[in-house]
Parts: sequence; structure tokens; C-alpha cells
Amino acid sequence: MLWRVRAGLPDRPGALAELAAACGRAGVNIQTLQIFPDAGRVTDELVLQVPEEWTPEQLRALVGDAGGEAVAVVPVTTAALEDQPTRYVQAVRAVIAQPATFPEVAAHLFDADVTPRAGADVLEMTVGAATTIQIRRDIPFTAVERARASALADLVGEVLAAHGPPQAAPAPPQSASGAPEFVTEGAVVSALAKGAVIGRAEVTAEGSPERPWPVDLWVDPAWHRRGVGTRLLADIARVARSHGGTEIVLTAPSDTKAVLPMVLAAGMRGRIRMAGDTLTVRIAITDVRA
Repeated sequence: MLWRVRAGLPDRPGALAELAAACGRAGVNIQTLQIFPDAGRVTDELVLQVPEEWTPEQLRALVGDAGGEAVAVVPVTTAALEDQPTRYVQAVRAVIAQPATFPEVAAHLFDADVTPRAGADVLEMTVGAATTIQIRRDIPFTAVERARASALADLVGEVLAAHGPPQAAPAPPQSASGAPEFVTEGAVVSALAKGAVIGRAEVTAEGSPERPWPVDLWVDPAWHRRGVGTRLLADIARVARSHGGTEIVLTAPSDTKAVLPMVLAAGMRGRIRMAGDTLTVRIAITDVRA
């Protein structure tokens, strides 16, 4: 059976050798090893092949007796044996192909999840200096992992920025030609093309200022990737701000590709969360001019 084990060890010659020797005597095979140095100590992460009858308590005792501290063990599959640099490259490719999946991809990469819960360690990543996501796990993130996460978010942000804001789709149909007009009426912003509604955003005020105001946003598929959603988002944020809102929230299916690029293009600060089949984006609008 495979287990992922994390343990703190003193940063001195022979510390890791003592742990390896203890594993060997117990018939435990070290399959992979990562070392995370941090100010005089190191956190070692090992994937161990242990006898089927072993319990987590036995494994913690083995590592603890060999000098390990704050030992954490979780069962894993053979996916844990994948080459780490390869996993990071694959993660970047997945996010570039579908930006809205960034929270889910990052959570998988760091053996974490996106569901808030008390006591969990939080790792926050900022994409494009405006959009942030949070992932959580019970085992604390190391300084090395936080640096890797920051580099990953920077790379994704740079690649998305290099593509620029949503561009016009090639050879749009005649009905999607020309520049749309944006009209605000109360809590609704509409995008009109030759009098027809081709996009719409509506915000619903909440009674409590601590609660985000839900936004319903829709764009005709013929007008996708032409900046209409970005403009609607920016305008509806101003509407919400003018009515006293401090935060808005959008929800979409988890496979929606346009949400992250739209928030980035609008220059807003959003917090993205993936839960099941739903993608939620909370956007602070306190800095938006009413």
C-alpha cells in the first residue's frame, strides 16, 4: 500500500539517512522523496510502500522514532509517483486550455481542496495581480510550495495576459457585426446590437452589507470573445457600487472557460472557488467608481 508521509527533520548530516535506515529495517520501501528546506529545518515528503497490514499509527511511530516531527500520513494512489516537474507542466497546460479550472487544478497539484473549513492551512495564489484563488489542506504548506504556487500563478497570468483581452472571433455572422450599445436601466445593464439584446447583466441587492450581491450575466454565443462580457461586468459592478454594494458574486458551470479571462480583462480583484460542478467568483467592488 502507498502512503504519502510528511515529517520535519533537523537540517543536519545523517538525519535523512537515519530515517531511510529505519524504513529499510521495517521493510518499508521509499518510492519518491521531496525535500523542502526552511530556516534550519527541512520538511521531507516521502511516498512509501508499506505492508498491507500496517496502520497509520504504525507508520507515524516508525517515522517519529527515526527523528521525524509533526508527522502526517495520507493514503495515495500510484498517481503520487508521477514526476513532479511533469505534473507542474501538465497543470499549466490544463489551466491555459481552460482557465476557469485553475482552482481545481491547483488543488489537485498540491493535494488540497477548495472547500473552506476550520483549522485548514490556506494557500492563496494571485493571477494577473487581481484575481485570487485559495486552496486548503490540513497539512501545512511549506515555504517551497508557496513559492512554487506563486510562480505557477505568475506564469498562468503572463500567458493569459499575452493572449490579451477577449478578441473578436474569426468571421462572425452578420448578426454579430458592428459595435454594441450598452444601456443601464436600474439594476440591469443590457448590450444592444441593432436594437436586439445580445448580452445582459443584472445585480440583486442583498439586505446585509457583509453578503455579496449576486450577478446574473449572459452573452449571446455569437458575441463571445468580443469583450461584451467584460464590459457588462464592469458596468454592473459600477451599478452595484452606486447602490451601496461592496462585493458581487457570479456563478457559472465549472467547465466555463471565459470567467477568469473576463475578470482579468476587467481589471477587478476576484476570488475564485470551484465546488462540484459550480464555479463561484466573488469580486470586491469597493474601489470601483460609482
